[in-house]
Amino acid sequence: MPKELFVDPLLMRKAARLQFPDIQIHAYATPLAEERQRYGDETLLRVLRDMMVVREFETMLGAFKGQGAYSGIEFLYKGPAHLSIGQEGAAVGASLALEPGDHVFGSHRSHGEFIAKGLAAIAGLEPAALQAIMEEHQGGALLKTVETHLGGGDEKTTAEKFLLLGLLAEIFMRANGFNGGMGGSMHAFFLPFGAYPNNAIVGASAGIATGSAMRKRLGGNGGISVAYAGDGSTGCGPVWEAMNFASMAQLSGLWPEEHRGGLPVLFCFNNNFYAMGGQTIGETAGWDRLSRIGAGINPSAMHAETVDGANPLAVADAVARKRALLVEGKGPGLLDIECYRFSGHSTTDANVYRSRDELKAWEANDPIVLFAATLKEAGILDDAAEAEMRDGVAGLMRGVTQAAVDPAIAPPVDIRKDPTLIGKLMFSNTAIELPAEPQGGLPDPTTSSRVRQLAKKARYGLDENGERHSPMRAVTIRDALFESLLHHFTHDPSLIGYGEECREWGGAFGVYRGLSDILPYDRLFNSPISEAAIVATAVGYAMEGGRAVVELMYTDFIGRAGDEIFNQMAKWQSMSAGMLKLPVVLRCATGSKYGAQHSQDWSGLVAHIPGLKVVYPATPYDAKGLLATALSSNDPVVFFESQRLYDAMETVHEGGVPTEYYQLPFGVPDVKREGTDVTILTIGPSLYPALAAAETLASERGVSAEIIDARSLVPFDYETVLKSVKKTGRILLVSEASERGSFLMTLAANIGRYGHGDLAAAPRVLGSPNWIVPGAEMESTYFPQAHDIVDIVCSELMPEKNTDWQGLRNWDGLDMSRRGL
Repeated sequence: MPKELFVDPLLMRKAARLQFPDIQIHAYATPLAEERQRYGDETLLRVLRDMMVVREFETMLGAFKGQGAYSGIEFLYKGPAHLSIGQEGAAVGASLALEPGDHVFGSHRSHGEFIAKGLAAIAGLEPAALQAIMEEHQGGALLKTVETHLGGGDEKTTAEKFLLLGLLAEIFMRANGFNGGMGGSMHAFFLPFGAYPNNAIVGASAGIATGSAMRKRLGGNGGISVAYAGDGSTGCGPVWEAMNFASMAQLSGLWPEEHRGGLPVLFCFNNNFYAMGGQTIGETAGWDRLSRIGAGINPSAMHAETVDGANPLAVADAVARKRALLVEGKGPGLLDIECYRFSGHSTTDANVYRSRDELKAWEANDPIVLFAATLKEAGILDDAAEAEMRDGVAGLMRGVTQAAVDPAIAPPVDIRKDPTLIGKLMFSNTAIELPAEPQGGLPDPTTSSRVRQLAKKARYGLDENGERHSPMRAVTIRDALFESLLHHFTHDPSLIGYGEECREWGGAFGVYRGLSDILPYDRLFNSPISEAAIVATAVGYAMEGGRAVVELMYTDFIGRAGDEIFNQMAKWQSMSAGMLKLPVVLRCATGSKYGAQHSQDWSGLVAHIPGLKVVYPATPYDAKGLLATALSSNDPVVFFESQRLYDAMETVHEGGVPTEYYQLPFGVPDVKREGTDVTILTIGPSLYPALAAAETLASERGVSAEIIDARSLVPFDYETVLKSVKKTGRILLVSEASERGSFLMTLAANIGRYGHGDLAAAPRVLGSPNWIVPGAEMESTYFPQAHDIVDIVCSELMPEKNTDWQGLRNWDGLDMSRRGL
């Protein structure tokens, strides 16, 4: 919404016709003689061999799944095998045009892309660089295994065996797999060769690769990022979100000159005409050629074209041309690489959705057969050399396979020896240390009117007479969050922030207000209304070494980014066995007043997902310190903020909100008020009705309540709470989340488990009812109020203090449960 972009009604209301660029289909016509000059015969032979390696690798996997044996080697492989037999020309051709520093992000069917990119990197890297990569990985353990059990050879021969054994051991989930057996078939990767994570979720690599490309542009990493997906992924909204994000006009018009241009990401669709058993062309999609969809994204139609995937040289030519455009800042690009999957979607696929005639017709277009014939016709290859090449590939694969199935060479992950092994991989529990002085050459923060106004505000919410300040005159949660963000943005040049209305508007709730005075567009920008892309690009940006703080305007919008939060942001650290770090902070505002779709507390939903740290502060002091910790963390953090508390001032922490930078540890609940008779544990904004209830309990019922603010959900240290329960013997847990399945239920169960000997009554949970959030006029009947807390304490936990119910919650809980409520 920058004012300098004038939307001219005279122009916008003028009659005109949109023109679309031509989209080429199978335009490749380069004579082989020119390709021989370009690549040399040795490289052309390598292309054929690489395709054979990919084919043999997948044939081996298919044999284990189908017959339990390959080349006389018996093995029970329990995992998945989504094969790409028939698509080798696409994988090898694309990798031929890529540099070692280009990064590819695969799909569930990307063994071929992984191997092809690895083999191309091996061919392109200097022997010394290869040796260094192998020696550094796992302290050289996998290299030693290769040298001991698969024989010697030069660096490139050893590197090929290293690549294949590391991948196959990972697929078999062995401890010396590339990712420690934590990724498996659909998630394998090896960063030093540019093979970034394959992804089991259809189309999920689109947004991650886009974020990777953004970091390449901003961080000066160089090269391009490639998102591999199938034709079926064009039915996925996140794919369209990613393509639009990569094409945002601000990239070429508003970002600083040194970072200007469309993102260097190439969307490579391996179009085999089938998404599982559904045929895209003619059945489940509206396009006649997949490349047509590029016209819907930007005026250049993403430079889209349809390419013959059976010809690796045609694919290499197209990728090389697109790569040149991307490096120039003219991205993104789109390739519709038409190929054919001879194998089924998976090994249980009976191919009932396509005819034998179709399969037979496409067998004549086998990329390996066609390319071998082309080389023979040119005199580069003969039958004997081809047979020798096939035998060599088969021998290589036999040796690698024999090693991978041998538990003495590729040991299974031993969970029995270390039962919490996987748990140790969930978080890095590491953080960066900021430099003492500002970095990045940004303007003096005092140039922001927000900063100057904050300098005049009181740091405590009460004046010397105990009267409450106006939020205009004292630091609020909104201000406290701003101060941590400002400090990190000015001291950490790798940090970027974005979301809906984050720049001039200052964020929907004003937290970012004033930052646009200091930060350029490439550090803080408005994203499209694309929650999936917001989170996915942050994940990709972090994978490339950057750090991101991104915002979803309402917690309810988590549903629009469910996969990206729950399957991507949460899992890649552990699926990489700790090789990847994901320093992403996702800010989510929990609403009120707007009813059922904008006012839900989904903190428990997020806390249920392993791999996410979850924080929910309720006071300015806590908000500032916890956000600073989140922004420093190398782990992904979901940071909840209550919209009703943005104007809350610090009235609990003595001394108010410090002006200086500070951090608060995650997982440590904080005692906000001491008491002796009952413990009240709160999450988020429920702290304030609990404090009010404590006043009523003390003055009217003679009950001393100890109030503890959870502050964070994951991690959570029970020590403070159990110590309190030991003193009081009773506990009430309060939050604004619906009671059923809320995180309070987990807390209550564990407090009952670990503190049962000290409890005089079972832990009681008080949340919102299990129905939709009503509008503003009825909210006080929905979210727990102070009188509801008093009712529960004096009726259930301390019945001797019982009086008439003041609230509405004296319903029959068992009957409500029978009714699904």
